[in-house]
Amino acid sequence: MTFKQKIYQYYVQLVQDRIDVFRDMIVALTEDSKNDAKGSAGDKHETALSMMHIEQEKLNNKLREVVTQKAVLDKIDPSKVAATIIVGSLVKANGIYLYLSLALPKINIEGVNVIALSPQSPLGNKLMGNTVGFTFEINGTKYLIEEIA
Repeated sequence: MTFKQKIYQYYVQLVQDRIDVFRDMIVALTEDSKNDAKGSAGDKHETALSMMHIEQEKLNNKLREVVTQKAVLDKIDPSKVAATIIVGSLVKANGIYLYLSLALPKINIEGVNVIALSPQSPLGNKLMGNTVGFTFEINGTKYLIEEIA
């Protein structure tokens, strides 16, 4: 497995883990609301159910967001190497590894820090469609594209 494929697998697993956590939380809330419905009555009961419903809606929204992220990752072919930077490219610029995919947490693979960024971000936007040797500046920092994988 290549370095880029390891990065891709790590991010796919990270997003899948988030999906699993949100689903588990939603199931737990649903169970809690069923159990609460059996034993309570009155205004306190109504308030508790209302609060659980609001929390469940928040979790469902977060779940939809993460499922959308997973769909974006699923469209990336980690074995594909392009001459120009595309979604799914691993770019080395100024000694920093940038993975063009989604805005996800920085990770460390094989002792190397990798930053995942969205193609819509200012840096991602500057990178898209360019090749090795391209230089540009963002916020006073000059970048040189050293490598594309």
